Amino acid sequence: MPNASHVLDRVLVLEMVRVTEAAAISASSLVGRGDEKAADAAAVEAMREALNQLYMDGTVVIGEGERDEAPMLYIGEKVGSAIGKGPKIDIALDPLEGTTITAKAGPNALAVLAVAEEGNLLNAPDVYMDKIAVGPGYPQGVIDLNKTPTENVEAIAAAKGVKPSEIIACVLDRPRHEKLIAELRGIGCGIMLIPDGDVAGVIATTDPTTTIDVYMGQGGAPEGVLACAALRCVGGQFQGRLVFRNDDERARAAKWGIEDLDKVYALEELAKGDCIFAATGVTDGSLLAGVKRVKGKMTTESVVMRASSGTVRWVKGEHRID
Repeated sequence: MPNASHVLDRVLVLEMVRVTEAAAISASSLVGRGDEKAADAAAVEAMREALNQLYMDGTVVIGEGERDEAPMLYIGEKVGSAIGKGPKIDIALDPLEGTTITAKAGPNALAVLAVAEEGNLLNAPDVYMDKIAVGPGYPQGVIDLNKTPTENVEAIAAAKGVKPSEIIACVLDRPRHEKLIAELRGIGCGIMLIPDGDVAGVIATTDPTTTIDVYMGQGGAPEGVLACAALRCVGGQFQGRLVFRNDDERARAAKWGIEDLDKVYALEELAKGDCIFAATGVTDGSLLAGVKRVKGKMTTESVVMRASSGTVRWVKGEHRID
């Protein structure tokens, strides 16, 4: 059996960029048009078509939902041009992270994809997840989801050698975060509220130029796995706990083999082994520039990362408008 690196070598890193580029370009034609569903559908169709051109036996482990609610890129769907004979690859994807952002022409909409050897990405049900994340450079265990937001900020500040009031947290701007925001502001912590796009929010903790120290709050569990694939490549810490609001969501977890509903997942329990993470900007954001149409061509900006080598490549693309 080849090791993970050999398996992923056959799915070239830059091929992953072509997949996210295709999705971003398709979605970009609907930026600011007010139609979330059309933008998402365009990205999904383009990403699926690009994945099916790759020599692999791919399985979507995180996708657009379960088969009865998603016609394409549903969880469990097989993709690739070598099903049954190519390298077995697990795929986590979000063809358009930030559908509302795209419809409103806001910042930080991305086409996102992560791949790993079979069995190395958690089959996370489509439920919420409590999350906390920091970038590289902190002692292991500096964050703990079982501690209060105040205790976590104090631990991060102590590790950084600053006061808690000098820490900046990134939080999704949602009514469910009112208590979290109040507690953080109560200790003088700065908060960067984002309207959507928590994959970009987690990754922002790894980039000093964003000034974001920690990501906190509740977002989608599938996005948590995608963010962890990126953190595996560039460093950082993450903890997540699935949130179940009703019996239907608990049944969904059981279907994917999740028995401990209160488990706190560490980074490598969500994404392990060798991972490749790729993202292309749809709209301009803190991580990537969006798709631009200028003088008969389109430009894209992408990032692709690999865990085994720690390599991060920034890719600028020019595409003819045909």
